[in-house]
Formats: sequence, structure tokens, C-alpha cells
Amino acid sequence: MTVLTKGKVKTCKQLLDEFTCTTENPEKVIFSGIGDKDVYNITAPFEDEGQLVIAGRVESRNSEQSQVFFFVKQNNEWVPRVGAPVLELQDPFFTKIAGELVLGGVQTFPHPTNEGALGWRTVLYKGPSISGLQEFAKGPDGMKDLRLIELMDGRIGVLTRPQGEKGGRGKIGWTRIPSLSDLSLDVMNEAPLLGGQFIDEQWGGANEAHLLENGLVGVLGHIASFDQEGNRHYYPMVFALNPETGEFSDIKLIATRSHFLPGQAKRPDLEDVVFSGGIVRNTDGTAVFYAGISDAEAQRITITDPFLQYEG
Repeated sequence: MTVLTKGKVKTCKQLLDEFTCTTENPEKVIFSGIGDKDVYNITAPFEDEGQLVIAGRVESRNSEQSQVFFFVKQNNEWVPRVGAPVLELQDPFFTKIAGELVLGGVQTFPHPTNEGALGWRTVLYKGPSISGLQEFAKGPDGMKDLRLIELMDGRIGVLTRPQGEKGGRGKIGWTRIPSLSDLSLDVMNEAPLLGGQFIDEQWGGANEAHLLENGLVGVLGHIASFDQEGNRHYYPMVFALNPETGEFSDIKLIATRSHFLPGQAKRPDLEDVVFSGGIVRNTDGTAVFYAGISDAEAQRITITDPFLQYEG
């Protein structure tokens, strides 16, 4: 298996300074049938019962109260799938494990000690299809960006993102379990951190995991920072992880907000936010990258397949 080498931790500014990328065909992903609400932080399209489906975060511009809808394409627009469940979640994601669909998102709830604030946790569902999804696990309170992947040997890789005492503003952890039935709060809380990815003033997380041809895990994620005015800056990035040894490669950016079309933002401090949704890898060396833009809309662009470099 490829040996991964890693340098020193890099800041957002350093990653931007060394970033070069060719992007093509920026395009807004248009949704209808949900009134005047925004759809953002979408998944890449995936097949379910013979149809391509996108899961997306749906909410009003002035609210954080979100639902996840499942959309299908009609006349170049994505519309809610008739009869599909609507989940009380934010920021959906999916994978396939042991032939089943595994889908998750972030559930918010009144914070137990901080009056007027919200807490959050990741909730996971599985089933033969969207119509058969059943909840099977909850992540620790305060943890977003929990992701799962089925490895070549059938075991399950678990990417975590603790905050607070262990993870600061947010760092990525990694562990393996024999099967989904072994997923527990202890497993998620105790996953070792991938050290040296983020300085303490910045943060990041995993958004989607891909099993590469050589058995490595290609991770699509984000790295983020505040500027001096308190504005947020989110950049989509990738790295590769050796599931056996826990070694991982340097983070590399794959796009910035300027590569996408102009659009609206939920708030002024969110204008420079690109939230990684998913990547569809093509056979010609390119990939289509789907993202949430400025917490207000969804777009996609064509990029060089960022995981090819790890399969050589």
C-alpha cells in the first residue's frame, strides 16, 4: 500500500498561497418545490431505487431550523421526491455499507446548560433504500462531521470531529471497527486524532470518504478560519489516509469561493464559505464537486480528480 508522507501543519493562508487548480463549468444546482426556502450543503447525487437523488439542507434564510429533503431531477431542476421522508436534520451525507444505504445528518436540540443556545449531534440511519431508512446510532453531543466508510477488508472506518477539550475548534479523528453494530459513543469519543492538520486557531472536518483502488481512504473535507472581523472562511480540501497505519497525507485545497458563480449569502460573515458536499469521480480524470455556497445555495464545478494523485 502507498506510504503517505506528511509535512508540518499548514494554515489556510499557506494552503491558499500554494494552491493551483483548474476548474470548469461552474453551475448552480437549482431546486424548486420548497417555497422560498434555501437549499444548501447538499450531497452529491446517488442512486436509489433506479433514480438519482440529492439530499439537501432546506431552511429559511433567517433561520437555522433545518430539514433534509430528498430531491429528484425534473426539467433541469431538482424537486422533492414524492413520498420520501423529510428528516429533521442539517447537513446530510451518505455512504454504502454492506449493501445498505447509510445516511446521516446533524440534529440540533436545546443546549442542556447554555440557555437559549442549541446543542448538536450526528444522527445515523440505514436501510435498503431511502424509503426504508431507520435510525441506528447517535454521535456524541457536540460532534458534527462524523463519517463512516466500508474498507477493503469489510471493516468500518470511522472519521470523527471532536471539539472542546480534545479537539479545540474541531479536529479530525480516525478509528476502525469490525462492523456497524460495534459503533458506540465510546468508539467515537476515543478515536485518536490525526495530529498536525490544523493549528488551534483554525478547524476542519471530514465531509465524504472514498475508498480508493489501492485501499487508501480519500477524504473530502474542509478547513476553516475566522478573520479579524469575525468573518468565516471555509475551503474545500482533500487528503488520503492509510486505514492500516493511520498515516495521512498533507491537506490540499481543491477550490475556493471565487471558482463558483456569484450568489447570495445567508449573512455577510458567510460570504466566503464553501462547504464540501460530495465528489463524483469520472473515468476521464475529472470529477464533479458539489458544494454548499455561503450557507444560501448549492453549486457544482468540474475539477481534476483530486484522488488520482493518491492511487499512483
